[in-house]
Amino acid sequence: MLLDILPALGGIGLFLVGMLLMTDGLKALAGARLRDILGRFTSTPFTGAVTGAVTTAAIQSSSATTVAAVGFVASGLLTFPQALGIIFGANIGTTMTGWLVALLGFKLDLGQVMLPVVFVGALLALSSKKSISSFGLVLAGFSLIFVGIEQLKSGLDAFRGVVTPADFPSDSLLGRLKLVLIGILITVVTQSSSAGVATALAALSAGAVNFPQAAALVIGMDVGTTFTAVLATLGGGTMARRTGFAHVIYNLMTGIMAFCLLGPFAAVVSNWSNPESSLTALVAFHTFFNSLGVLLILPFARPFARLIEALIPYRGAVLTNSLDPLILDMPEAAADAAKVAVDRIVTAATAHLRSVMGVMRSTDIDYGRTDIETALLETRAYLDKIELSSKSQEQISSIKGMYHILDHLDRLLYRCGQEERIRELPRDPRLKRLALVVVAATDRYLEIDDPEKCENTLNRVRRFLRQQRKLRRDLLISDAATNNLPDEVVWSRLDALRWLHRVSYHLWRIRKHLNLLEGKSKSDSLASESSDEAQFDVDMD
Repeated sequence: MLLDILPALGGIGLFLVGMLLMTDGLKALAGARLRDILGRFTSTPFTGAVTGAVTTAAIQSSSATTVAAVGFVASGLLTFPQALGIIFGANIGTTMTGWLVALLGFKLDLGQVMLPVVFVGALLALSSKKSISSFGLVLAGFSLIFVGIEQLKSGLDAFRGVVTPADFPSDSLLGRLKLVLIGILITVVTQSSSAGVATALAALSAGAVNFPQAAALVIGMDVGTTFTAVLATLGGGTMARRTGFAHVIYNLMTGIMAFCLLGPFAAVVSNWSNPESSLTALVAFHTFFNSLGVLLILPFARPFARLIEALIPYRGAVLTNSLDPLILDMPEAAADAAKVAVDRIVTAATAHLRSVMGVMRSTDIDYGRTDIETALLETRAYLDKIELSSKSQEQISSIKGMYHILDHLDRLLYRCGQEERIRELPRDPRLKRLALVVVAATDRYLEIDDPEKCENTLNRVRRFLRQQRKLRRDLLISDAATNNLPDEVVWSRLDALRWLHRVSYHLWRIRKHLNLLEGKSKSDSLASESSDEAQFDVDMD
């Protein structure tokens, strides 16, 4: 008996390997297009569901679709209800594998035919060209699926007449519940509902189980996928945990609904005596209850999202809660999430600057220097973990720009701690007026209609303060020489003037790099920055 089951286990293994290879190849071929498609066609939970279903069916990976949705919410491109639509739709997309197995794998004996195709796919996968190599993985994986199904069928055929539906829990309420639990365990072990559905189809084809028993197994396998979702979100941020929790609740509700529908559906199928028709009916049942579940939940997507948000509130620092580790494997999504954190830190640092200068607005929130510095460290560490392709010049440029911004923010916060220089500003009328010029430049620093105009304004302020620094320096030194002012007052005011100029310089460069990230700056002005940095900002006094 043990030796007879080994071919069936080997068939499941080949099926799983085929699914992994095909999924990896399809994800590599899709690349950034996956993200573009999901973002472009998702405006409501309904369109998100359609897009999620089609995308998952195309790339055969609900996890990739889900991770992309997490990235969209983390980066602010989608709302959580819109992302839920994608996640719900992914459940429908996963049923495509069942149709592939039922219509081709069991109706056509493709195992032997596909063996040469596996060889061709393996050869293509060895290519140094990424697109050809990815296509080779898809071809090899697709072929192995049918080789695995053939092996699974032949392995279970040995049990035809030996293992019957009577050997499984009876077709009663308690028996069906036991079968659901068995289906959950199968998915937990194989980490693939597709492999579980293929096994159920093979068992149904071999007569080992009847339709109601196979359907109960499939319900359990559908619920069991939530275990994979929970595993995928472990170690992730708030958005990832919300996604995993929403997936669990939704699949449990869908499973309960499917269990209630099993009796009426089985009664209709009982009139079909053709085994092949039973296979199609099983896949149709799987697609039916998943589609019905999506249709029923979509009108309540927003209330459902609010429930999940209440159950899983944001944890960690507000400034960096977009930095979700789950999306680090998707460089574009991770970079967008980092950009959200950078924008928040810029706003927080600007508010802190205004606070230490004593001119905070009612809308400003001062998180304090310590929290902002912590956010800087977390964002820099997150950027370090993003793995970029050498060919992705746009992403490389984006990451470099964010590093520049973080560097200037770090130095701006250092300036905010120079309390003696700041206290000197209101003591001299001229310095007080110059300080108000800097304060005016920080108004609506991010919430602006014309970013390039803001950048130009900050640049003019920087140049003006550089001129004032030269002029005031000569005047103050003259005052010290003629004893009009005590030496210590002169040096304090010179330091305060230098502080204003350097603060304006950092504000300008931060805005400059933000505009470059958003494609709203005409040039980088690196020469201007280099000369200014070398002349005025080399030291950290």
